[in-house]
Amino acid sequence: MLIKKLNLLLIIFVFISNVNVYASKQFSVSALFETPQVKINGNADDPAIWFNETNPGLSIIFGTDKYNGIYSYNLKGEIIGFSESGSINNIDLRTYKDSTYIVGTDTSTNKIYLWKYKNSYLHKKSKEGSFSIDETPHYSDEVNFLAYGVCAGLIDDQFISFVTEAKGPRVRLWKFSENNLNFVNTFNNNNASESEGCAVDDENKKLFISEENQRGVLRSYSLTKDLELSNKIRIDDRSGNIVGDPEGLAILKTSQTNGYLIASSQGNNTFNIYDRTEPHAYVGSFQIKENNSIDGVSDTDGLEIVNTFLNSDFAEGLLVVQDGKNTGENTIPKENFKLLSLSEIKQYLTF
Repeated sequence: MLIKKLNLLLIIFVFISNVNVYASKQFSVSALFETPQVKINGNADDPAIWFNETNPGLSIIFGTDKYNGIYSYNLKGEIIGFSESGSINNIDLRTYKDSTYIVGTDTSTNKIYLWKYKNSYLHKKSKEGSFSIDETPHYSDEVNFLAYGVCAGLIDDQFISFVTEAKGPRVRLWKFSENNLNFVNTFNNNNASESEGCAVDDENKKLFISEENQRGVLRSYSLTKDLELSNKIRIDDRSGNIVGDPEGLAILKTSQTNGYLIASSQGNNTFNIYDRTEPHAYVGSFQIKENNSIDGVSDTDGLEIVNTFLNSDFAEGLLVVQDGKNTGENTIPKENFKLLSLSEIKQYLTF
């Protein structure tokens, strides 16, 4: 009888503990800075961050206006440049040795664009407080379907970029080699109706990709040494922790290979947290609420993370998210980007 009572108490204790842990998985944070909203005829969508190794406080944030071009911002969200480079939907980048490769998709021409800059030049322009991406890309290629999302990676010292298909399941891969942008292969994201958000985990050689519209599925694939996709994992969907469309994806690193995948869940204005490593278990979620000076975030498309010290505001890194509503404006609200300290988020990541 005593053993049965002890077992019952143990079950109750485990249940209560799990309830408390579950409750602790949900939290709220607020932005430190925000960018000006895009013009009335514009539509902000996706950010990317260039980390300035020479002076991290002079790093540059890029944000797309998918009808007009690409903005450049400093770490207070102030505009330092704008490029009328086309209908750039998504943007991403990687730094390799002394250069940075910036890639984007143009939905009006259905092309992939690539800009390559020396880091010393980006540092010089950032120090001057003025930098705009060249209106004409340094390299480009036909996508041969409706170009949509894009994500960059650095795999085995190769700069690669995936492009997703609007209204279709295809994903195409390019790599930069022999001083050119070269098409590699086409993949099928499990017959997805449409995929946009994607992110490459360079160290773990993973591609994360979100399917919107019909099914709302978040998946991962392993990248082989020949840049083939294998080991497909269904991470989450609308029958689990995703509401509406999963969109923007970014990796919050706690070590070389560990950390979290952050994914925007548009339908309930939250950001889901998953283990970075397989099987990518759901950890929790958070919302970005208003504070005294900046409104909350809703309906997020793109997001990006830098996982290291930038300045006193971003001592452990920076999260930049697109705000699809930007309700804090006194004029007609349009999208903008919010800047958050990773320190505020990391304090909750001890589940």
